Amino acid sequence: MGDKKRMNQMNQSTIIRQAILSWLQKGLTDKQDIYSKVVEELGVPRPTVRRVARDLRNELVEYIKILQSEIPKPTGYYSDKGGSDNEV
Repeated sequence: MGDKKRMNQMNQSTIIRQAILSWLQKGLTDKQDIYSKVVEELGVPRPTVRRVARDLRNELVEYIKILQSEIPKPTGYYSDKGGSDNEV
């Protein structure tokens, strides 16, 4: 029974997450408006929407950190011409 409840929570979180992303893609920028729309649309409690939004935000921040990080280039990558990174 515990597994079924956990699965429902995972499914509910996925649905809420998709709804949040959908409202963001539609151009909504105020988080309270987004929360209200999701609560209204899905009929889920506002604290649940806020929890899922927090988890989504934390996950996206981690992805952004990865994408912004400097990746060291392997040695021997450049030719001996001594050119810059922008040369084609």
